[in-house]
Amino acid sequence: MGDVMNKLLLKPSAKPTVFTLCLLPFFWLLYRALADQLGANPQEALIRSTGDWALRFLCIGLAVTPLRLLSKTPSLARFRRMLGLFMYFYALVHFLSYSWFDMGFDVGDIVSDIIKRPFIWVGALSLLLLSPLAATSFNAAIKRLGAKRWQQLHRLVYGVAGLAVLHFFWMRAGKNDFAEVAVYAGILAVLLGWRLRQYLRSRAKS
Repeated sequence: MGDVMNKLLLKPSAKPTVFTLCLLPFFWLLYRALADQLGANPQEALIRSTGDWALRFLCIGLAVTPLRLLSKTPSLARFRRMLGLFMYFYALVHFLSYSWFDMGFDVGDIVSDIIKRPFIWVGALSLLLLSPLAATSFNAAIKRLGAKRWQQLHRLVYGVAGLAVLHFFWMRAGKNDFAEVAVYAGILAVLLGWRLRQYLRSRAKS
């Protein structure tokens, strides 16, 4: 099974296909917005949906390495960078949607809101931490930083995962809707737990 998947994922068409699939949620949301199909509060629906997709891509990106090793499909690593950048893309659209629809792109109001509301502050911090990761997700940046420093920098994604769940939790707290939060928190806990276990194993061997 692993050999078959490797062959499929190594085809020239694999990356464009995954790229298109990653863009589909954005274009579906855009279509629904233009067709006035986002419900009674389209602004809130758009902000919430882009945030949800950012969190989903975070989970998918973190799942690449465990799936690659457990399924013996090394070619999955080809898509990790793309998935990480799409996570940043949806997080950025999420923040821009909030800045536009809720704040009218008023920088003073945005800064005041970030300071005043903890869940906005946590979300903004998550995006801020993701920005250097997105900016260095290229071969030239890896070469310039060196593999070790690059890896250390990109471990920030684990902190981002915790902040993202906290942001999501606080967003749902006002509506007492914690079922979805628990699902994402559980998925991320398993993925981060697996990473920690691998790290401790490698330290024990060295």
